Amino acid sequence: MKFNITIDRDEDGVWITECPFIPGCVSQGKTKDAALKNIQEDIALCLEVRSEQGMPLTVEQFAHNMD
Repeated sequence: MKFNITIDRDEDGVWITECPFIPGCVSQGKTKDAALKNIQEDIALCLEVRSEQGMPLTVEQFAHNMD
């Protein structure tokens, strides 16, 4: 399964990643590579927990062009 993620740096230079399709699925890392590795692991864990709790695995996201 593939998910879109966001990645950004905070004011301390830490890389922050988030998977907006999975509520609460956020991770970080000191390097961009570490953050990307961590979010992959966290996506798997978030999906596992949501499945165990009978929660929807993802939420729908819509894109809309603002002209």
